[in-house]
Amino acid sequence: MKSPRGVSSGQGTQGSAKWDLSEAVNQLSWDDLRIIKTLSECGNRAVTAKKLGINVSTVSRRVAQLEKTLGIALFDHRRSGYMLTTEGAELRALAERVELDLVSVARRISRAEHGLLGKLRITTSDSLLLYFLTPIIADFRAVNEGITIEVLVGNQTLSLARDESDIAVRATKKPSESLVGRKLATIAWAPYGTLRSAPAPALFAEGQSWVSYSGGLSSLKATSYVDNRVDAHCISYRTDSVAAASAAIAAGLGLGFLPCMLGDITPGLRRVGPVVPELNDELWLLTHQDIRKSWRVKAFMTFCAAAVANQKPLIEGQLAHPAE
Repeated sequence: MKSPRGVSSGQGTQGSAKWDLSEAVNQLSWDDLRIIKTLSECGNRAVTAKKLGINVSTVSRRVAQLEKTLGIALFDHRRSGYMLTTEGAELRALAERVELDLVSVARRISRAEHGLLGKLRITTSDSLLLYFLTPIIADFRAVNEGITIEVLVGNQTLSLARDESDIAVRATKKPSESLVGRKLATIAWAPYGTLRSAPAPALFAEGQSWVSYSGGLSSLKATSYVDNRVDAHCISYRTDSVAAASAAIAAGLGLGFLPCMLGDITPGLRRVGPVVPELNDELWLLTHQDIRKSWRVKAFMTFCAAAVANQKPLIEGQLAHPAE
């Protein structure tokens, strides 16, 4: 096969000693590389055209145009068929690498569409996470092994708008207007004491020690409820963590109010009084409107909502835990 006009096979333009592939890459398309790869495999224009679903004339035209654009000969035309030149072999190697990359990316995208890959960041409080949300996350991961979970713990809601988190699981009656989601349940609160205290102590008996809240949890209704009924010197322990409060109560530091979804399943605790409706809160599952259609977000929110629905009796304080 003759080389393009003024260019000998194996030589670059203007008689350069070696053809530089990197300078010509931006002239190539995947269709061009596919034709080169297939023609080198088949050695025949007609077979190549049939395999690629194009015309024989298209194969010839694209090869000729590419040789002219790059200033090199890609094939030697022999009786046995089309044989790659040295430069053509380099392009075929490039075509094979590109094909592998395309297949790899396509597989990852396909798997991602089926919810198998990705990272999901959840922000919540320690009290919701420890015994309640962690088993839900574990069950979700069991059926979505390709998803990695990052949990950010804090009582202040991270900004989903600033990409600090994907999903927030929060106890609140006033979710941010910039977020979308759903109320999952009403969170009931009740007083708890240690199993070691028998009989159950009178709630607000004189001298009774109490565990209460401080810092970021000072605004909890349970905080003011206790403060209005208990002398300050009887509040022996304060914390800005509901989970820490449950541990303090179990350690015998005093009575304290907890969400039933935590108190009822914390080892060593029992209710020492009925649910107090005025302390009720709400459990919300939230995300930012810009990512609400993300498959990872949708998958977890759907799974979490169903799991929480099965545990509403626990959350709403309806389990058989009468005050003792």
